Amino acid sequence: MTGFGQATINTGDVNITVEVKSLNSKFFDLNLRLAKQFSEKELELRNIIADKLERGKVSLAIDYQKTGRMEIRQTYNEALFVAYYNEIKKLAEMVQMPSNDYIFQLALNSPDVIQGNGKEELDPAEWERVSKLMQEAIQKCEQFRLAEGKVLEEKLESYIHSIGNGLKEVEILDPKRVEKVRSRIKGNITDFFGSEGFDPNRLEQEIIFYIEKLDIHEERVRLKTHLDYFLKVLADKQSNGKKLGFIAQEIGREINTIGSKANDAEMQKQVVMMKEELEKIKEQLNNVL
Repeated sequence: MTGFGQATINTGDVNITVEVKSLNSKFFDLNLRLAKQFSEKELELRNIIADKLERGKVSLAIDYQKTGRMEIRQTYNEALFVAYYNEIKKLAEMVQMPSNDYIFQLALNSPDVIQGNGKEELDPAEWERVSKLMQEAIQKCEQFRLAEGKVLEEKLESYIHSIGNGLKEVEILDPKRVEKVRSRIKGNITDFFGSEGFDPNRLEQEIIFYIEKLDIHEERVRLKTHLDYFLKVLADKQSNGKKLGFIAQEIGREINTIGSKANDAEMQKQVVMMKEELEKIKEQLNNVL
């Protein structure tokens, strides 16, 4: 979900720059840095960004600088200022306080001397410009995300294929593992009881019962199904980060079950490899919408 987009316009009188940045995050977290005159549009801006970018640690900055003739928006009641100044000065002289800049500041900040608070009203035409710039910046940010998403898609596919290759190795090892278990149990029984100290038919039944507990055929089938489904969802045009996360959980469940039933060193190596690839998938899924 990393992205960056910037759009700028210079009309001769004003220079406006809109910048959108996005970093990876499980949730939507927006930080706004706006010029004063756009503060009333904060809620609208938040809704637009949330609708377009959906998720991530996002920052939006609108830089607004006037380059033409500057207007003084603050005025002063000169007569009232002089009256306040004279009165304050008279009081200062009564207590023999020397006249200084402090009297000037008191008079200037007296009630109703400063007229108008200097607040800039939002010009609809300027807001229209900013809206277009913001859409352009968001679009560039989305394009950045799409490019990163393509690389991420290839990584996820490679991890899934690695797990698939591990599963193929498990399928090759499975019959050999069963035979090794059978031979090991028979050998141990023979060593302990001798060749005629047990019922061969009963032993064979117990071996079959034990091997059935170690059977991983269903887990192999389900794991293969989950891997195929993951690739199918990954190729979908819609955002499916959460769904991919759920599928990854199911993949992990089947790998863990195979590992617990493996009872074979070679098969455990493949299980460890598949777990490593799955951890890479889970880490990268934090970057998927």
